[in-house]
Amino acid sequence: MSLVAGVDSSTQSCKVVVRDAETGALVREGRAGHPDGTEVHPDAWWSALGEAVAAAGGLADVAAAAVGAQQHGMVCLDETGAVVRPALLWNDTRSAGAAADLIDELGGGESGARAWADAVGLVPVASFTVTKLRWLAEHEPDAADRTAAVCLPHDWLTWRLRESTDLADITTDRGDASGTGYWSAATGEYRPDLLERAFRRRPAVPTVLGPRDVAGWTPSGAALGPGTGDNASAALGVGAREGDVIVSIGTSGTVFSVATKPAADPSGAVAGFADATGRFLPLVCTLNAARVLDAAAGMLRADHDELAALALGAPAGADGLVLVPYLEGERTPNRPHATGALHGLRLGNSTAAHLARAAVEGMLCALADGLDALVAQGAAVRRVILIGGGARSEAVRRIAPAVFGVPVVVPPPGEYVADGAARQAAWIIGSDAEPPQWTMEGTETYEADPTPAVRRAYAEARDLVLDRPT
Repeated sequence: MSLVAGVDSSTQSCKVVVRDAETGALVREGRAGHPDGTEVHPDAWWSALGEAVAAAGGLADVAAAAVGAQQHGMVCLDETGAVVRPALLWNDTRSAGAAADLIDELGGGESGARAWADAVGLVPVASFTVTKLRWLAEHEPDAADRTAAVCLPHDWLTWRLRESTDLADITTDRGDASGTGYWSAATGEYRPDLLERAFRRRPAVPTVLGPRDVAGWTPSGAALGPGTGDNASAALGVGAREGDVIVSIGTSGTVFSVATKPAADPSGAVAGFADATGRFLPLVCTLNAARVLDAAAGMLRADHDELAALALGAPAGADGLVLVPYLEGERTPNRPHATGALHGLRLGNSTAAHLARAAVEGMLCALADGLDALVAQGAAVRRVILIGGGARSEAVRRIAPAVFGVPVVVPPPGEYVADGAARQAAWIIGSDAEPPQWTMEGTETYEADPTPAVRRAYAEARDLVLDRPT
């Protein structure tokens, strides 16, 4: 039996799974936490990876491994390979002004947004690496001057796993490269002119590998897959096909689908990412997802099971109570300085159950806006695959099909980013043209009558929220 390992280095923690390469059966696993914050030194990821690998029984007996990790994070290295400064993560919004400047520099307004969408399939927002590089150049010029190479979290971890110190050995993949803002999924090429525009010079960037290319080997001889970003890895993990839309409710909320053509949305709502199989992964991301449920549970002094029971005890629409869940600013729509808002509060709906229902519906309506944006870009939606920590809520599972308007499939709880990385690892040592098909048992399907009135009420409240610095 050949074993493969998959790593998920997420915002909150590092997970490692070891699976049978042929059947996908879980053999062992481990995890370790990451520090909080939107600015984290990569050494913390490396330490957590070591702990998670040890908890999973090590990698000495695996034939291959791959890393999936949070997208967009800016890792800057000097000429010796040392980290220049803590990495700015995807959810760090300090580069919102830089994003606006980059759009202005290519014509501003709709013209500038269209120029970026045509060039790299996305419009700059604070999440993307290209904006963080501009912020660094403007606000920390000494650190920028010391930066010889820039890469992403999964790139850096893969490089560390092969124990290289040569900057030329840093690699990435199509999926993660497509989220930088200076690599085009449509052409498969870097845009060094945009990199230079942002950073005012051209640091070294990783070599972009194909879906089955080997990035190197660990000291124990395990082949390293190219790895990928967390969303592309999750799509691999659930075996998504055309017609499937994956909604992941984690720290962020993501809505994405497998496509055969690249997307270029000048509104910026849909990012034209690549996937980890050679196809494309148009994606919408919200900054606020499972933490909306955390916040509501905290306000109500309830655990998550109690929150779900409360939400299911209130009627659809919460008798007019609407929560706009922009608790951390927002990326889609691009309102980095917005705050959350509660609308329609009356004596009749000022109960714990109504607030719980409004929190669940508000979070799901924000994700449903993302689903609409994918449809506008040509996505065909036959079902939604619901994953992430938020999918464990019974209220989320039962309310989601009413908000989304299509059947919702919920696989059993799992580490789908790590599983996708493990599938990639199995793929690079196999002979099939497509990733191995592993059976996923215990999947449940939820259906409900659509509730368009909930979406309409949410849209009215959403459009009242301003993007205003505090």
